[in-house]
Amino acid sequence: MQMIPLGRTDIMVSDWCLGTMTYSNQTPEDDAHTQIDMALDAGINFLDTAEAYPVNPIHADTVGNSEKVIGNWIAKTGRRDEIVVATKVSGNNPGWVRDGRGYDGDVIREAVDGSLRRLQTDVIDLYQLHWPIRGSYMFRQNWTYDPSGQNRQQTMDHMMDVLTALDEAVKAGKIRAIGMSNESAWGMTKWVDQAEAHRLPRMASVQNEYSLLCRLYDTDMAELSVNEDVTLVSFSPLAAGLLTGKYQGGAVPEGSRLSLNSDLGGRMSDRVLPVTQAYLDLAKAHGVDPVHMAMAWQRTRPFPVSAIFGATTTEQLEHILKATDMDLSDELVQAIDEVHRANPMPY
Repeated sequence: MQMIPLGRTDIMVSDWCLGTMTYSNQTPEDDAHTQIDMALDAGINFLDTAEAYPVNPIHADTVGNSEKVIGNWIAKTGRRDEIVVATKVSGNNPGWVRDGRGYDGDVIREAVDGSLRRLQTDVIDLYQLHWPIRGSYMFRQNWTYDPSGQNRQQTMDHMMDVLTALDEAVKAGKIRAIGMSNESAWGMTKWVDQAEAHRLPRMASVQNEYSLLCRLYDTDMAELSVNEDVTLVSFSPLAAGLLTGKYQGGAVPEGSRLSLNSDLGGRMSDRVLPVTQAYLDLAKAHGVDPVHMAMAWQRTRPFPVSAIFGATTTEQLEHILKATDMDLSDELVQAIDEVHRANPMPY
């Protein structure tokens, strides 16, 4: 396992991150605690959660439960210093959190304390904003994205309000670093510019979707990462399970995400299974497991990445962890790019 700096902070994180969005729902607490132990044993020190988790589905009465599972593990084991904990404040939502209200400075002051209580810790290592309040093109919204209704001054005022509240939390010792999620290159640049101009906390990371099947990050966001030292904390590196091959031929395994979410958050297009098959065939031709190929590919990128993966079961996690030290050959990386050029944006 490789360790990388989180943005310009002194926080070092593993380049794989254990996702916890199934904890307390699909993954019972005892299994979740075993998973955290397994990840630590494999050299992974980075855990990602959110106040809205668990998902699939999200319910108002389960909000915060994934944080509670992690908090119970911390209380039980006393191993808080061995992990870097990332969580998120929810953006605008259909009513699961705060009756749908997103975040501003006042909400953040309240939400930070709520996450600290549930996590049973004195400090959150990375506190992220789950969605930009002005809107986002993530989760397939890129196909019809229309930013023309945004008000630039309102956005700047909102950023200052939020950064000021985050600055208070940093100075109070409640959080160490901050990050965004589902953000654009323009948005990240403005967050960074505002922070530097007013000596407020600087975004260390951005959590966007990134996988062999979803490579929107490869251009403007990649340039942002390199020039502004923003670490990508990539989610869905296995494309919500598509890259495991388990959905090929129309299969819907019992208990899988597809059995709970019929279109995998908009990923189940007419093209996605044939394109997935191209990557499965490539992995077979090179004698590698497709899950391991998809995860190892993340560390080949020309910008810093910590890839968030989730496992519903400990058996799934055990399989993924077999590739923690895998490096892909230059030949295979080139072949992956060729498949991508032939099959761009399958969903």
